[in-house]
Amino acid sequence: MNSFQLANESSPLSLTPNFILPEHKRPNLSQVTSLDSIPIIDLSYYDENNPSSLEVVHKISKACGEFGFFQIVNHGVPEQVCNNMMKAITSLFELPPEEREHLSSTDHTKNVRLVNFCLKVEGGEKVKMWSECFSHFWYPIDDIIHLLPEQIGTQYREAFTDYAKEIGSLVKRLLSLISIGLGLEEDFLLKKVGEQPRLRAQANFYPPCPDPELTMGLQEHTDFNAITVLLQSEISGLQVNKDGKWISIPCIPNAFVINLADQIEVLSNGRYKSVLHRAVTNTVHPRVSMAMFYGPNPNTSIGPIQELIDEEHPIKFRNYRFSEFVEEYYKPKRTGKMVKENFKLEDK
Repeated sequence: MNSFQLANESSPLSLTPNFILPEHKRPNLSQVTSLDSIPIIDLSYYDENNPSSLEVVHKISKACGEFGFFQIVNHGVPEQVCNNMMKAITSLFELPPEEREHLSSTDHTKNVRLVNFCLKVEGGEKVKMWSECFSHFWYPIDDIIHLLPEQIGTQYREAFTDYAKEIGSLVKRLLSLISIGLGLEEDFLLKKVGEQPRLRAQANFYPPCPDPELTMGLQEHTDFNAITVLLQSEISGLQVNKDGKWISIPCIPNAFVINLADQIEVLSNGRYKSVLHRAVTNTVHPRVSMAMFYGPNPNTSIGPIQELIDEEHPIKFRNYRFSEFVEEYYKPKRTGKMVKENFKLEDK
């Protein structure tokens, strides 16, 4: 792919002023470290009938408390299923812009859309991110496919149907292990998130950039759902903030990056973390990733779990319906602070 054109643009991508961040918002890539990266956990060592395998639970619990992120290997999702998903995403973004244009939208209420995200900066101006993202629900897949050109639609349907089934099972396993790590029954978080979870997918495409120091693939943010499973290509670009420093996440073959999101931080009463992360660009290779978001449905009541509140861990967040959290997230004049801060209780 020699040049890439966003679906909502009339010319190939170039580093024009509307992509260039103010100096204090730039990624400062020379200051990013890869020495203290997130834990890598081998799920094949976990056997619920073997007490010694609780070491896996301990590692996950430690990662959730320290980083809010970890990678998993030997997770049971077939490599071919992952490869097919990445090929389908690549094929989608290789479509000519005129065949993607009808999907382009800035309306976050649309169930299926292509979007080029923007970052609001001082003075109300918006800076475009160096990426294009395809956002849609998990099911029913045919409601998505009929919007795609036939040759891509068939490939995407087959790949995503298999992929979503595998990730759905994986998320349930992960929520079980995270529950056990909090000292709860293994199905506690699954029940708490609810029987009809909010399931979203986001395929991300980051073209090569002439000067990665001037722009960003995706701005720093936390995810507002419960848990995110990310599959990334062999090109690194994901970075996580720990103790005010940005850490590069290495690409490991056939691994998933697991990201705790805001609702798990609230449910755990702050014991587990939902942390800032971002995507940066590079000069040579396009980068592809697929984020699968698993969260509560809008009517689910969210708040700190009673068993995790005590004298040592006083209650940190108020209760709310998840719809209230989402509404706050999408407020047009939202302040720069993270949404979850609006639901924090003042320290007594």
